[in-house]
Amino acid sequence: MNRTLRLTVAALCAAAGALVIGMVAGGAATPRIIPGLPDEGMLTRWALPFSKLAVDVSGVLTVGLLAFAAVFLPSDKGLLGKPALGYVKAASWTALVWAVAAGSSLIFSLSEALGLPVGEILGGNYLTSYASQIPQGIALTLVVLFGVAIALFARGAITVGAAGGLLVFALATLLPPALTGHTSTSPNHGLATTSVAFHLVFLALWVGGLGVLCVHALRGERQLDVAAARFSTMALWCFVGVGLSGVASVLARLASVSALFTSAYGLMLLAKTAAFVVLGVVGYRHRGRTVPRLAEGEPHAFLRLALGEIALMAATVGLAVALARTAPPAVKVPPDRAFELLGYLVPPPVSLANLLTLWWFDLFFAVIAATLAGLYAAGVVRLRRRGDKWPWGRTVNWFLGVVILVLATQSGVARYAPVLFSVHMTEHMVLSMLVPIFLVLGAPITLALRALKPAARRGDRGPREWITVILHSRAAKFIAHPAIATAIFVTSTYALYFTPLFASAMEEHLGHIAMTLHFLLSGCLFFYVIIGVDPGPQRLPYVGRLLLLLVTMPFHAFFGLALMSMGTVLASRWYDQLGRTWGASSVSDQQTGGGIAWAFGEIPTLIVLLALAIQWWRDDDRAARRADRRADAAAAKTGGTGDAELDAYNDYLAKLNKRDAAAE
Repeated sequence: MNRTLRLTVAALCAAAGALVIGMVAGGAATPRIIPGLPDEGMLTRWALPFSKLAVDVSGVLTVGLLAFAAVFLPSDKGLLGKPALGYVKAASWTALVWAVAAGSSLIFSLSEALGLPVGEILGGNYLTSYASQIPQGIALTLVVLFGVAIALFARGAITVGAAGGLLVFALATLLPPALTGHTSTSPNHGLATTSVAFHLVFLALWVGGLGVLCVHALRGERQLDVAAARFSTMALWCFVGVGLSGVASVLARLASVSALFTSAYGLMLLAKTAAFVVLGVVGYRHRGRTVPRLAEGEPHAFLRLALGEIALMAATVGLAVALARTAPPAVKVPPDRAFELLGYLVPPPVSLANLLTLWWFDLFFAVIAATLAGLYAAGVVRLRRRGDKWPWGRTVNWFLGVVILVLATQSGVARYAPVLFSVHMTEHMVLSMLVPIFLVLGAPITLALRALKPAARRGDRGPREWITVILHSRAAKFIAHPAIATAIFVTSTYALYFTPLFASAMEEHLGHIAMTLHFLLSGCLFFYVIIGVDPGPQRLPYVGRLLLLLVTMPFHAFFGLALMSMGTVLASRWYDQLGRTWGASSVSDQQTGGGIAWAFGEIPTLIVLLALAIQWWRDDDRAARRADRRADAAAAKTGGTGDAELDAYNDYLAKLNKRDAAAE
């Protein structure tokens, strides 16, 4: 315990020291104070970054503790072992510290925003308004509430599933404060927001996982070799994710390479990059040298290298907090409202050539497309190397779906979708009614179950076991029920467009991502029920699937007709701010979008009917062949034909012949 305490103190000192150095070097510690203007005072100036450091450190520790319990340590038939239970309980305390630190950061952030000392803002109604109306205040309030929730639920978590759910919840809790900082004011705020989200998730898993792994080693706990090997595999992907997301974040904030060397923000980025490279080298040594030695019973070989890595990681976290307190260099942007909202100027009049050439990089869906293609290809390659076959038609369907996904989210369609409702509706229809068909026909779950190896330890849960558990869970049975899947697919469209949700989603980048992702997931769920070939908790007979398809499709036609008859513009404030001067009016364009929604359903319906007919025919053919095999087996045993009814009829005729012969 003393060694663990010393490690904690050393890491905190490294983080605090890096924070102080970064603030002094970046100028945040000594801002220019103009007489007569509000000044929050020295207390807020230093307490705010330290409270944010406490938020980051406690959040990372919470993620690391939950990841260690849910992923790194072996389980026993879904139940947490004794060390894992201890880490989950520790996560409840770090989550509580997380909530308290977020509360103090809320107070000091308000003090900085108003330019008033802390004592003057606590007596009024400032805090309530800030926490409920200002984005930065709302984000910190969410962290307080979510942190308390994690602390409460972690006290009673005893299963791996509960720890995994809390881990996902903790990762989501990391995001709100960061996404309302410099990212929301960057010229390319879409790329900045997405890159920061990925950066935080990968960094928290990497830093938090290594910190808890060191504590596990210092305490002399068992299964260190297993935990270290699993962490090493995850750390490699985290290193790649942190590097790529960091590059994307720099591209979103800096207008030129020279800004890296001519601004305090750029110099601090270079220092953070240097630390990142050193961490990569140390991690490579871990993977190549110390992890194998752990399996041979040499934990000290791991500790000597890991403790230095922890100190460097803590310093990097402190430097990141100081970087967040440093304003990025000013970027000259056009004085255009559309540029502020979109991250680019309103494109020229829409045409087929512009849709095919004016591509717009969306990091979130680019990562999704690359992940879908990479994992599927890896699964197919593993089966081929093992000598197993995989239907080429499924592979073609999957990659066709991925290609259409890329075209819908990265091409000129993605650039024009926020500007024209008709293009947005085209993107909606493609993502919800075309891409899912091909992805579902690719049978990814079946491929994963065949390609993934079972867990090395009996009773433990690897990726293959997790897929099986999820497929048989109550949540999967509920959401994959045909009635629920159909209700989500149909009603969510009406709920989105005929309520203020659509306007809110268009005005926020995260809202737009959530809306687009919902289109894709709801479509995959619905068509999985109709034409899915993967195993599932509930499967309809083919007649039921056909009826469900024919009943559902008219609802999209009714939706299109409703849009065509509307005389008011949905999300009118958004489209008015863009100031588009070419093309049809917003009302006319919206009616065109309604016509697209009304007519688009015919193409997916035809594809699904064709796929359903082929599946039905193949299923009947397999059933007939199984019946023939059973008949042949029965014939070999009894000497009959194998057909029970035919054999009974032949026996009856034979008895009649014998009776006639006896009578004669």
